[in-house]
Amino acid sequence: MGLILDSTVFIHAERQGETVRQMLSRISNTEFVPFQGKTYRLADEEIGVSVISLMELAHGIVRADTPQRLEQRARFLSELKEGVPIYPITEIIALNAGHIDGDLASKGMRIALSDLLIGVTALDLGWAVGTANERHFKMIPDLKVFVL
Repeated sequence: MGLILDSTVFIHAERQGETVRQMLSRISNTEFVPFQGKTYRLADEEIGVSVISLMELAHGIVRADTPQRLEQRARFLSELKEGVPIYPITEIIALNAGHIDGDLASKGMRIALSDLLIGVTALDLGWAVGTANERHFKMIPDLKVFVL
């Protein structure tokens, strides 16, 4: 099993002044994360990113409130693109996301489209999501969610 990192993990790292390498090292050095009675060693897991996270980070670059922050965010995104595999939204991911979104909507629940696509990308790979905000991801059936 691998780990798709949600944008909240990158935002937290960027706000702490971490580089991509430092962030990945910190995550990999997280020894055990409990999930439904089973523990996982994150150092043994592959780490990837949904293309949707790139979109969200590009959005954050444009919204930077200082030239220094803009440069820091742009550098972080560039390092991220070089440092981890990036997974696209495929036809299967789009269809599965549509089914999950329709099912949740019929129950009066909504997930931000970006979080839904990131979560379904992880599901498609048979991976978990690593996030700093588990609320939306917990609504996706069968998705393992690690709070980082």
